[in-house]
Amino acid sequence: MFMSTPYFCFILVPLRASTVDIHPNATWSTNSIAVVEGNGQGSGTNQLHYPCGLYVDEDLTIYVADNYNHRIVEWKSGATNGKVVAGGNGDHQLNGPTDVIIDKESDNLIISDYENKRVVRWPRRNGTRGETIIANIACYASGQEQGNNLKQLDHPKGVVVDQLDTVYVTDAGDNRIIRWPKLATQETVIIGGNDEGAQANQIWNPIGLTFDLHGNLYVVEYWNNRVQKFNTS
Repeated sequence: MFMSTPYFCFILVPLRASTVDIHPNATWSTNSIAVVEGNGQGSGTNQLHYPCGLYVDEDLTIYVADNYNHRIVEWKSGATNGKVVAGGNGDHQLNGPTDVIIDKESDNLIISDYENKRVVRWPRRNGTRGETIIANIACYASGQEQGNNLKQLDHPKGVVVDQLDTVYVTDAGDNRIIRWPKLATQETVIIGGNDEGAQANQIWNPIGLTFDLHGNLYVVEYWNNRVQKFNTS
């Protein structure tokens, strides 16, 4: 069973809520740890090709929407290779997925299948095909009045809202992560802002972000084809 909608929405990476109680003045290490290594752009099990969204499970398993490889990849904590858990299997394909979350009650992956203009439910354990649950949607996000001062964004993409209504945004064009507390008049840069690059203190075109149960921050970098972890300090 699926729901069809005739109109278009405008979200590339869905707004998501964090179940972690993050202190409003929390800080994170300015240097990151590569948890999904940037082994160059490609389709190998240790590579990504323009990754977008991600989800981190309670056991720190990472699920990545590997956009140009048209698949969802599962990376166990400490693993050097991922495992394809959705897409990449003949006729039952994904086409440019942009995000993934887990429905714990049904143990399914919920996937934003961007180029197919749909949302798919896909069994997490040994699934070979997905079920369309929302059809005929096209999703894209854009900002307005782009810039790099503390009241502007440049192509914002991923958004997380925590339990205190603090908003965290991947400011892709400015290569930074910003925090906007409730009732604040300007944002705070918490990660990045050190120009584009692949060093531990840099992020390049961040797309998706999420937190684990310990409050550590995970960021998907589109141009670096990697996932970086910033430990809470």
